[in-house]
Amino acid sequence: MDTEIYQEVILQHSKRPKNFGPLEQATHTAEGRNASCGDELQVQLVVEDEAIREIKFTSSACAICTASASLMTGEVKGLSHNQALSKASDFRKMIIEGTPPEGLSDRLKILEGVHHFPQRVKCATLPWETLAAALRSPLP
Repeated sequence: MDTEIYQEVILQHSKRPKNFGPLEQATHTAEGRNASCGDELQVQLVVEDEAIREIKFTSSACAICTASASLMTGEVKGLSHNQALSKASDFRKMIIEGTPPEGLSDRLKILEGVHHFPQRVKCATLPWETLAAALRSPLP
């Protein structure tokens, strides 16, 4: 693992996260919290024809959580509900086991190093868990 690249990607995405801010006309939303470190995150989606057409997040979270959320939004936009859930499962497996599943993008593999810091696993997986909750939570 190249720790310099890992650190640089985390810093870039935490300082200038992609798809950050409220999403007008969201069709799905969920909130996630990490009680152990205080991370709070909201994921909002526009889902049309079973595909994620738009995704944004807001957060008050650590650098790892914010970077993971930023990377996640770029990865799942345009995917079907099932594809997004599968990618979330693959990401979680990589963070917990330390080995990226085949087919996981290089952009997400950069967070593989979080595996070496068990206390930060929840920080990296919280956005993905919140995405899964949002996909199960259509707004009325």
